[in-house]
Amino acid sequence: MAVSFLQIEGLTKSFGDLVLFEKISLGINEGDRIGLIAKNGTGKSTLLSIIAGEEGKDEGSIVWKNDLKTDYLPQDPKFPDGVTVGDVCKEKGPELVRILTKLRITDMDQPVAQLSGGQRKRLALAHVLLDDPQFLILDEPTNHLDLEMVEWLEDYLNHRRMTLLMVTHDRYFLDRVCNRIVELDNRNLYTYKGNYAYYLEKRQERLNAQAAAVDHANNLLRKELDWMRRQPQARGHKSRSRIEAFYELEQRAKARHDQQQMRLSMRSSYIGSKIFNAHGVYKAFGDRVILKDFHYEFARYEKLGIAGPNGTGKSTFLKLLLGLDQPDKGHIDVGETVRFGYYSQDGLQFDESKKVIDIVRDIADYVILSDGTKMAATAFLQQFLFSPEKQYSYVYKLSGGEKRRLYLCTILMRSPNFLVLDEPTNDLDILTLNVLEQYLQDFGGCVIVVSHDRYFMDKVVDHLFVFHGNGEIQDYPGNYTDYREWRELKEAESREAEKNGPAAGAQTNRPTAQKPKTEKARKLSFKERQEFESLEKELPRLEREKAELEAQMSSGSLSPDALQKAGIRMTALIEEIDGKEMRWLELSEFA
Repeated sequence: MAVSFLQIEGLTKSFGDLVLFEKISLGINEGDRIGLIAKNGTGKSTLLSIIAGEEGKDEGSIVWKNDLKTDYLPQDPKFPDGVTVGDVCKEKGPELVRILTKLRITDMDQPVAQLSGGQRKRLALAHVLLDDPQFLILDEPTNHLDLEMVEWLEDYLNHRRMTLLMVTHDRYFLDRVCNRIVELDNRNLYTYKGNYAYYLEKRQERLNAQAAAVDHANNLLRKELDWMRRQPQARGHKSRSRIEAFYELEQRAKARHDQQQMRLSMRSSYIGSKIFNAHGVYKAFGDRVILKDFHYEFARYEKLGIAGPNGTGKSTFLKLLLGLDQPDKGHIDVGETVRFGYYSQDGLQFDESKKVIDIVRDIADYVILSDGTKMAATAFLQQFLFSPEKQYSYVYKLSGGEKRRLYLCTILMRSPNFLVLDEPTNDLDILTLNVLEQYLQDFGGCVIVVSHDRYFMDKVVDHLFVFHGNGEIQDYPGNYTDYREWRELKEAESREAEKNGPAAGAQTNRPTAQKPKTEKARKLSFKERQEFESLEKELPRLEREKAELEAQMSSGSLSPDALQKAGIRMTALIEEIDGKEMRWLELSEFA
């Protein structure tokens, strides 16, 4: 029989007029590994803090099993003044050195006040893991971990008997560690017994069922409304129950799932054929070499992911490219048409006393979309899930994830053609990540992204730079999962080779650096150039026609004949767009 560790009943929390959740209930048993999912600003971290006893509730009850050993990793850990790393982790048993080494915490005498935010988060993570609690609450445990650390943490948690309740936006982590997903949506909780992949499937079934129920209620409502209007004399005692049922039906018909979608369709500015060329770049900090005789020619529309352990120079590489830091030797030539959009790991420091709408209007009163139309700043913010009420809130009232979303908004609205994203996935909710991924896949420019989010990297990048340290950079032609499988295969071959002698192992050494790409010899002819430019004008026009046709067909206003003609035109239009897009891609290789 399952042992109950925690029982939550009727929990409510609000801040002024903002109700985060209302009368929610949740039971957690021994062995549950729960991932909590919700949009930014809807109360995930607040709920964890209340359960951990760090924050008060408005009403409801939280009942723990007696003598249960628990621990809590907050999103932003705090430590007492004057303590060292050793003070935090003292008397933690034989696993101390193994865990600290994996999290790259080595100086036990270092004052905690001297640690970076990421180092403090990793120290706090080490502390709660070393406590070996029966029930562990984790708020964004993968933030500030590199890819190797995330994979180690996955393995560590999967081999412990801890019961877990966590918030994380790392979807592979959710899929591999959790056996239950709990979604906080519209102030309610929805529970799914399975991993992240199972949750996606069952959540869609729930939304489809809700949509069907709303459609059914609307159909009934139309009939009842007609009856209410046509039968005023029938509103006597005998029909009272039917009138009351009508008003209940009206409430059901008004129910709508709040499933706003961001449509990131901002126009990127023109980018020429020259992006950037690196010539013999060398960069070091003391004995720590970041780049060593680095040569590379970046191609048009290239989407590059950067991976590797913390401290190997990933962020430094980005700063050298952007001109925020200078190489010790060599140089980087950036094309004249390149307009960088830089999403820094540190984020933008907003004026907290300003309103959200003012932050955007300080940049522009409107933005230009991919089809050339203009969108007002307030409408643009709504695409980023900032409701009209939220737009007139002060920045200091935003959650960490909402501030990150606003920061992303300020970058994309400037129409860059080369996005440089340093850990963009930290603190963004899964809905925002989904739309950002789609935007980057369709982005008509160049992308370089540093991220510990393997799911995000797999969906966005074409190839990887893997920083191994000491200036060693491997150019891998594939996404992160491809690279991980290749690495595991090579490690297995290396172990086998060690058994059979050193000669066999000589073939398994990984490449030490990428070779520069050579320029394409073929160029577009004059006729092909004209065709390419014509396609760039035709495709947006065809897409607009397709969108208008879709709107007409779904409006319900077309006659049967008109609907049939529209369907025939839609089929032809899709085929025409597909053909022209394929031709555009062929020509763009040499443009």
